[in-house]
Amino acid sequence: MIKGFSIIMVTDQLRKNFGIRIKGLRKNKKWTQKELANKIDVRFPQLNKYECGLHTPPMDKLVKLSEVFDTTIDFLLTGNRTEERPLHNLRLLERLQELEEFASEDQEIVIKLIDAMIVKNKVEGAIKPFEKKVG
Repeated sequence: MIKGFSIIMVTDQLRKNFGIRIKGLRKNKKWTQKELANKIDVRFPQLNKYECGLHTPPMDKLVKLSEVFDTTIDFLLTGNRTEERPLHNLRLLERLQELEEFASEDQEIVIKLIDAMIVKNKVEGAIKPFEKKVG
């Protein structure tokens, strides 16, 4: 009995940790539960149960969650970040591989350009919620 009880406890704790990770990822994206529910094609109450650690999603929803958060299923389930999701845009990967042949000064220019684009994207994402309120 004690052995079975500990398995239930571990499973319960895994579900709760999974829910915490999903909620944290959602909040980082500044999405509501309803927005995320729509993105993975579940009803809002079901997503709420995932975030509260009451239920775990079926495999197809787990895959959708990993896709919308651009992370691995391993991270969603265990919190393990050792295997980050590989770069899936092959054109981008090819360009980055070619950049390794460039002089270090030219590489630095490209890195600064990429950094500027990342900042621009983050700023636009931060402004977006305010545009909805004004409009």
